[in-house]
Amino acid sequence: MNKYKKSYIGKGTAVAGMDIVKITLKVEELLKVTHEFEGVKYLTFELAKMQSKDDFGRTHTAYVSVREVATEEETAADKAARIAAEKAAKKAAKAKKTEEEPVLETADSEIPF
Repeated sequence: MNKYKKSYIGKGTAVAGMDIVKITLKVEELLKVTHEFEGVKYLTFELAKMQSKDDFGRTHTAYVSVREVATEEETAADKAARIAAEKAAKKAAKAKKTEEEPVLETADSEIPF
């Protein structure tokens, strides 16, 4: 399964009444994520609307998605950790279920009709 890591490179604000987003990008971050094809440098990034404005009123965020290459060892380790976590969760749920005290029936709890 492919996993992607987001490297945030800047933020922006939607221009009122227009389909334009004014963004500010960090040059140092841009230089780290550029790629080269046939001797020409390129930058590919995503611009996404944030769920809510940040403290400075910015509405959009810019980031670069980089696919993480997983080796077989990492994949096996992730799988083993997931299985161990699932087993621990099941064991905890079973222990919690056995700890619950049964509800005692009393004469008041029975309904005659």
